Amino acid sequence: MKSSTLFGIILGTVAILGSFLLEGGKTEYLFLIPPMVIVIVGTLSAGLAGHSFKVVKKIPFLIKLTISPPEYDVKGIISQIVTYSAIARREGLFALEKQLSNAKHPYLKKLLENVIDGTESESLEQLIDNEIACLTERHLTFIGFFNKLGGYSPTMGIIGTVMGLISTLASVGSDPSVLIANIASAFIATLWGIFMANIVWLPIADKLRFLHDEEISVINIITTGVKSIQRGDIPMIIHNKLIAALPLNEQKDVILPKIYKDEAQELIKDRLILVESD
Repeated sequence: MKSSTLFGIILGTVAILGSFLLEGGKTEYLFLIPPMVIVIVGTLSAGLAGHSFKVVKKIPFLIKLTISPPEYDVKGIISQIVTYSAIARREGLFALEKQLSNAKHPYLKKLLENVIDGTESESLEQLIDNEIACLTERHLTFIGFFNKLGGYSPTMGIIGTVMGLISTLASVGSDPSVLIANIASAFIATLWGIFMANIVWLPIADKLRFLHDEEISVINIITTGVKSIQRGDIPMIIHNKLIAALPLNEQKDVILPKIYKDEAQELIKDRLILVESD
């Protein structure tokens, strides 16, 4: 997944450019500075007009994020939560303080710190809802920004084409070959507008949406686990809850921590003792 956005953009560019060359076109016909400036700079200017410098300055970071997104060790996070639950049942919640420095996700560390500090379940629920709402609002701002760029870009292409046609009509009466060349140049702006929208801006918006959904999914796993630890659920129950977020064929791949196995064996022994005493 890491290079899928970059690969898609390159593949789309090669397909379009390659088809153009196969039809006998020349690259110098496409890479004309005036239409490229109108489309790219004009699109970014429209985006700036509708948003803020703070959002626009994030463009390089967001593009880099889509090309090299973070990878979450979901199975490792689940195993760690199960481990924390076993420690909490054996030694109490305060014993988790020593373990938080190794937390596999900063949100897991933050929530457990609140639980250890004695945050009540209702307050923890409000904290989680607020975190997710604020995170979603920030992400939707950036997703919406790139969707807007995808809408502005074709329009800027049309503006460039109209400007080119105006110049062409103004030179009517000159050499016909010059007129034909000017008309061809005018339509390059439309090409760049549609290209940037459908190969760059809109795919980046879609990738940001995908990354947002992936992060929310991880956060939901973490919140489910932390709330279960706070309630004092047994590790076996927590494990079964969390692996439900994974495809069935991947659930068996979740590594069970040793402390979880020890906890399970103790539970089995306790049940056997109770049965024998009856």
